[in-house]
Amino acid sequence: MQLKRMMPKKKHLSAGRAPLILFLCPMISALEVPLDLVQPPTITQQSPKDYIIDPRENIVIQCEAKGKPPPSFSWTRNGTHFDIDKDPLVTMKSGSGTLTVNIMSEGKAETYEGVYQCTARNERGAAISNNIVIRPSRSPLWTKEKLERITLRNGQSLVLPCRPPVGLPPPIIFWMDNSFQRLPQSERVSQGLNGDLYFSNVLPEDTREDYICYARFNHTQTIQQKQPISVKVISAKSHRERPPTFLTPEGNASRKEELRGNVLSLECIAEGLPTPIIYWIKEDGTLPINRTFYRNFKKTLQIVQVTEADSGNYQCIAKNALGAIQHVISVTVKAAPYWIIAPQNLVLSPGEDGTLICRANGNPKPRISWLLNGIPIEIAPDDPSRKIDGDTIIFSNVQERSSAVYQCNASNEYGYLLANAFVNVLAEPPRILTTADTLYQVIANRPALLDCAFFGSPLPTIEWFKGAKGSALREDIYVLHENGTLEIPVAQKDSTGTYTCVARNKLGMAKNDIHLEIKDPTRIIKQPEYAVVQRGSTVSFECIVKHDHTLIPTVTWLKDHGELPSDGRFTVDKDHLVVADVSDDDGGTYTCAANTTLDNVSASAVLSVVAPTPTPAPIYDVPNPPFDLELTDQLDRSVQLSWTPGDDNNSPITKFIIEYEDAMHEPGLWHHQTEVPGAQTTAQLKLSPYVNYSFRVTAVNSLGRSLPSEASEQYLTKAAEPDKNPTAVEGLGSEPDNLVITWQPLNGFESNGPGLQYKVSWRQKDGDDEWTSMVVADVSKYIVSGTPTFVPYLIKVQALNDAGFAPEPAVVLGHSGEDLPMVAPGNVHVNVVNSTLAEVHWDPVPLKSIRGHLQGYRIYYWKAQSSSARNRRHIEKKILTFQGSKTHGMLPGLEPFSHYTLNVRVVNGKGEGPASPDRVFSTPEGVPSAPSSLKIVNPTLDSLTLEWEPPSHPNGILTEYTLKYQPINSTHELGPLVDLKIPANKTRWTLKNLNFSTRYKFYFYAQTAAGSGSEITEEAITTVGEAGILPPDVGAGKAMASRQVDIATQGWFIGLMCAVALLILILLIVCFIRRNKGGKYPVKEKEDAHADPEIQPMKEDDGTFGEYSDAEDHKPLKKGSRTPSDRTVKKEDSDDSLVDYGEGVNGQFNEDGSFIGQYSGKKEKEPAEGNESSEAPSPVNAMNSFV
Repeated sequence: MQLKRMMPKKKHLSAGRAPLILFLCPMISALEVPLDLVQPPTITQQSPKDYIIDPRENIVIQCEAKGKPPPSFSWTRNGTHFDIDKDPLVTMKSGSGTLTVNIMSEGKAETYEGVYQCTARNERGAAISNNIVIRPSRSPLWTKEKLERITLRNGQSLVLPCRPPVGLPPPIIFWMDNSFQRLPQSERVSQGLNGDLYFSNVLPEDTREDYICYARFNHTQTIQQKQPISVKVISAKSHRERPPTFLTPEGNASRKEELRGNVLSLECIAEGLPTPIIYWIKEDGTLPINRTFYRNFKKTLQIVQVTEADSGNYQCIAKNALGAIQHVISVTVKAAPYWIIAPQNLVLSPGEDGTLICRANGNPKPRISWLLNGIPIEIAPDDPSRKIDGDTIIFSNVQERSSAVYQCNASNEYGYLLANAFVNVLAEPPRILTTADTLYQVIANRPALLDCAFFGSPLPTIEWFKGAKGSALREDIYVLHENGTLEIPVAQKDSTGTYTCVARNKLGMAKNDIHLEIKDPTRIIKQPEYAVVQRGSTVSFECIVKHDHTLIPTVTWLKDHGELPSDGRFTVDKDHLVVADVSDDDGGTYTCAANTTLDNVSASAVLSVVAPTPTPAPIYDVPNPPFDLELTDQLDRSVQLSWTPGDDNNSPITKFIIEYEDAMHEPGLWHHQTEVPGAQTTAQLKLSPYVNYSFRVTAVNSLGRSLPSEASEQYLTKAAEPDKNPTAVEGLGSEPDNLVITWQPLNGFESNGPGLQYKVSWRQKDGDDEWTSMVVADVSKYIVSGTPTFVPYLIKVQALNDAGFAPEPAVVLGHSGEDLPMVAPGNVHVNVVNSTLAEVHWDPVPLKSIRGHLQGYRIYYWKAQSSSARNRRHIEKKILTFQGSKTHGMLPGLEPFSHYTLNVRVVNGKGEGPASPDRVFSTPEGVPSAPSSLKIVNPTLDSLTLEWEPPSHPNGILTEYTLKYQPINSTHELGPLVDLKIPANKTRWTLKNLNFSTRYKFYFYAQTAAGSGSEITEEAITTVGEAGILPPDVGAGKAMASRQVDIATQGWFIGLMCAVALLILILLIVCFIRRNKGGKYPVKEKEDAHADPEIQPMKEDDGTFGEYSDAEDHKPLKKGSRTPSDRTVKKEDSDDSLVDYGEGVNGQFNEDGSFIGQYSGKKEKEPAEGNESSEAPSPVNAMNSFV
């Protein structure tokens, strides 16, 4: 969305200090007084100063004005009152000063020729118009004359005079024949600025009977015709060639005067055989590139918007093969008055001060005169509040009677300027002129300008708010312009909302709501792509557009920046452009343009059309290099280069690239000179003086560049004074008492001749000293010593060589050397924002004490250390630099709960000034960091002990620790979370009553008054000891911080257990068989023979078993009770103990050989009865106890 234009001046407001308020000066030049308020007249429309009328139509002289009360109008004619009522043909438009003279019914336009001036008057003053000069247009007939036939020989020169009648305005001249066809013109035949037709040399085909000059008078839409001129050219067998001579202008020199802002037209037409070519140069400078145009086959040089700098000597050169001549035109540019500062309307409240400034320039310098309400101010009534000082009127303590209209007239011999400016003394409360509840829509990341046009006297201050709660805008992302407009330089989505503009002065307050919506930008996410297709085929370009959902884009396809051909072969759908049956004319650039009401985007692709592949297929390649280069028409500043193209290799040559080598200054290095179309084989090349040129040409087609041609012959141009001066001129001091002047020197190509030097000139800007100059060799630096510190100097550096000086150089501003600032910033104070951020404010130092370019302000700050810490290490100071003239800044990254000291220093290009007095501030508490470490020690069956180190950065006073933990089952699922608070002075804690053989996850963090800090996590498992009893120190040591694998679920362990079980089963079967063999001994007899109820030892000689008492059948066996010493298998000697394969497996058997216990390592171990040892018996021990 195009927002309204903004005032050129704008004010940036700092963040956090005050709401966005604009305190405007007592007057603003662009202030518009609402029409419902009392105000002097203002001329709003008037006829032009030089008013040429059509004598066949009624005369309308415009004069419109506004004011309150509405103004009345009167006219003067030729300096005396024009009584309209006495002339029945003259009427004045109602409510206006516009006059209508009814000459169509009767009367003549000539009767009303003269100088008219309109006056608009009300009770507050009178405004006057320009002097309007009324002249009727004239289109007189040609004087009848008898014209003789002109007969001349082939090759002679000829001038056919036109001499049109003098008309008003001057007519437009052109030559045609009897069939109203324009006569062809060329370098040989052309029309001059005076309308004459010039022939440099005639040919037999120039013979004709109807050379007719026509004059067209645009104002009356009439065309006048001169009598036809007959020309007869006699063919001659031989005609002598001759060097050029000028047909116009005459002689070797002439003068031309032109007014500033007009078009300067210089003409040189020459005759000769062969036809001469015209060249133009400016003797003491270069022609302005963007304002210079050549007309009429370079016979006319035009410079548009001419200025005083265009004054000088212009040289035209006519050249053919037999010689060259030149003519110098001395141009002087004068200037009618033009405004430097035009007076502006002034609105003041009673008692205020103000100024009217009327400043103009011209050549010669214009004279300034003041009028009051249309009469010279010298004879106007005195006003004690008014004082005239040349081009300025100063008002002080104005009152309502001071209201008036002042006219400023600036005039010289070439014209005048007249401006009306009123002084209106009002006392009015503020009012907002912008329509209420205006909605602005803006694309994201673009500027948003919210209007708040206002009026009041005294001038109101403007304040902006955002949101329904009316929070004042305090951020530095906003810019407030003097006309009240609020600018958001980069509008974001969060900029959407309602903004309120409030205007206040001592008489009241007014406000207005403005609404802003931010839209997503339109983007082309799939762009058309370059395509090469054969004639007759079909090509498709894709263009996919993404846009804000509330905006409807319009997608348009263009070809070569114009509309698509109206051809059925071109079809456009939603995202594609399809071209069927492609022809050579379809080649070009195709552009997809997407437009919404707020923005537009485009993307382009080139279509290249090639011929269908013939049989056999032709070879397409880059062109062969051009050859046969030739230099002709060799002048000081130009030469003509011609060449012969090489083979194009079936792809037309599109252009030729011409390069040059300067064998004198940069041998072997080729530079780009120019490019010409592929159909052209000659080029007129501009040259520089004192360069040894060689040229080469490269051909280009659609497939690429050819190799460069062979170099042309060398051409050395004559030396001349430099055309330009050094660039990048600077003046900077390296020491407080010097000025180092540096510049970018000219290169050898730019020197234009030998003996390159530089004239270095300098003087103090604010003094009356004359320029001091020094000519130095071809260097790039000159040092002026003994200068005062940091003083502005005017500097210029002019190039010169053995041929002369370059044009007058531009003056640049520099400064002598800087010195360290003398004064420290004052009134330093600190506002602590939060525990890690503080804002520092200071007063700026006086500019004079800076003694250099203000670079900014630098804050040194450091954390206060204890006395012991200071002894151990150096205090680390941190530095923040704030660019420019900022008077506040933010200190980020502070440590919470700390004491800091800071000072502020001003910085210039030399260095830092003295430090301000130290300021001490403290940061509040923050949340702590995570505890430094967490370890789980001494895991037991039902308890775990946690040990930790306090946080490395407590950022305050620790109040407590929080421990949260929860169990993790075998499928890694989390159990219920337990929350536990621990005093801040603890570093060890034991958790009891936990589940045995269970994994737990712990979350642990510290707290201060500011909140909870970061947490640290850990995992551990409660353990189970062998034989079910864990010694006190078993399991102590490293905490199990990662999940362990349950050995009972591993495949290898299950296979091993199956093998052991099978072995035990075989052993039991063997035991059972051996017991059955001993059955022939009655058990009862054995019991009677042995009183000992314990099992008897096995007989070693026959291997039989002892018998058991019935009462003892189900008692557990005592380890080693019947095991001989030579057959006892101890745990440390056994390779088959089941305990070795699990976590505390009981290896016990019943008498029937069944296995007692589980393979699980997660259950508690039961103690063995009748045995004090905690060591579990192995399977072999169990068997030895059994037998």
